[in-house]
Amino acid sequence: MRLIKKLGDWFNLRLQLEEPIRETAEHRVPRSSASWFYVFGSAALTVFVLQVVTGILLALIYVPSAGEAWNSLQTLNHGVSLGWFIRALHGWGSNFMVGIVLIHMMQVFLFGAYKFPRELTWIVGVFLLLMTLGMAFTGQVMRFDQDAYWGLGIGASIASRVPVIGPWAVKLMLGGPIIAGATLSRFFALHVFVIPGLLMAFVGVHLLMVLKLGINEWPMPGRIVRRSSYLQEYHELTRTQGEPFVPNAVWKDIFFSGFILAVILACAVHFGPFGPGGQPDPTIIQTAPRPDFFFLWLYALLSYLPPAAETPILLLGPAIALAFLLSLPFFAGEGEKSWRRRPIAVLSVLLIAVAFGTMTHLGQHTPWSPVMDAWSSFPIPPVYLRGATSLEREGAVVFQAKQCHNCHSLKGQGGKRGPALDRVAVRLTHDQLIRQVIQGGGNMPAYGKNLTPAETTALVSFLETLHPPVQAPAVNASRAVAARVDSEKDSTPAQGDR
Repeated sequence: MRLIKKLGDWFNLRLQLEEPIRETAEHRVPRSSASWFYVFGSAALTVFVLQVVTGILLALIYVPSAGEAWNSLQTLNHGVSLGWFIRALHGWGSNFMVGIVLIHMMQVFLFGAYKFPRELTWIVGVFLLLMTLGMAFTGQVMRFDQDAYWGLGIGASIASRVPVIGPWAVKLMLGGPIIAGATLSRFFALHVFVIPGLLMAFVGVHLLMVLKLGINEWPMPGRIVRRSSYLQEYHELTRTQGEPFVPNAVWKDIFFSGFILAVILACAVHFGPFGPGGQPDPTIIQTAPRPDFFFLWLYALLSYLPPAAETPILLLGPAIALAFLLSLPFFAGEGEKSWRRRPIAVLSVLLIAVAFGTMTHLGQHTPWSPVMDAWSSFPIPPVYLRGATSLEREGAVVFQAKQCHNCHSLKGQGGKRGPALDRVAVRLTHDQLIRQVIQGGGNMPAYGKNLTPAETTALVSFLETLHPPVQAPAVNASRAVAARVDSEKDSTPAQGDR
């Protein structure tokens, strides 16, 4: 004990941490705040620490390469002692962290803890929620299996709908026009460095404001928040009815955090890690790329929305919700805190919880929209094969074998994920067709690595036949001009020949 005291004195003399630590531990909180309803914030912080520790251990083995990511996860699952357990802890910890942060946000909203003077604390909490969801999404991409590949394609499709900056946002997200090695490198940097760094910074700011402004008191009916008198009333409350955070209040936080860790451990042991599923392959369309549970509601929403409503709802819905959350403390910063006298707040939380719960449940059973089994059910219409050359017929075979019919329709039969191809030769020139097949774009994955040059040539030859009989296919006008210029140059005699 004497040696420990000497070491402590040595460090304290140089770091001067004893006084801040004592002040933090002994800061007074309202006795009513030492409640089980106030333990979710500390539990979220505990799970975040678990995510950091397990993430560091996984990063020692994981290879952020499009060719090796899937294999490195297989190595963790089967070739490294307890590798599967670390992956399971990390995966289930992510699920629990999202759930706990959502519950904490609802509790703060119902208890009126966003009101004066804690407006900035609430705003920082909103950004913490967004970054937690960002960690969850980028973590799913790290698996880089079939679900992650197509899920990322859906995410890129949503980003591409943003007016003006949509194409730029997709290129920034994917590191180019297609999902490739650069995509995984960017998401790895986001998941391991950028978002955790921002989370740590915002958590520090959040905790600092909680210490400086105090923990929200229990919302009593009739206790009105007024900017002119609240701070004085709160300090009087902590003086007369307060108690030190340590040890009077902290034991509930420790107990609940320990309980959450035990549940995560039990889920990891019983259910194991998440994936990875099959290796990512854009030619395999028969897949249901369901996300992890925190995005299942969005998966179901996309399945049930009519196509015409998808873009406005996906673009306006999140923007309106975020604007409401950020502005909430400024138009409702005073008044009642108690949920007993805020029926609209209670009803709003109930409706949102029921809606999210219902959509999440439907997301577990809803098929991916549209049903992607068109190639086996709908053959290519015979009208497109009459009089076709052998190369064009070979292209039709490639079209069917590579399951292009799953996403694109011909004569009204086939998938609806992409545009109908009955007039594609009118819209795209020969070069544009080749580039679209090889590089992809929008909803369409890149097939450059999954088709041989001969298959690409045959497929494009078939696509060039898809135009109305009375309308000629698209041509590259610049090529015609260049050919005419070259012809004129060849026909003009050189100066020495005159």
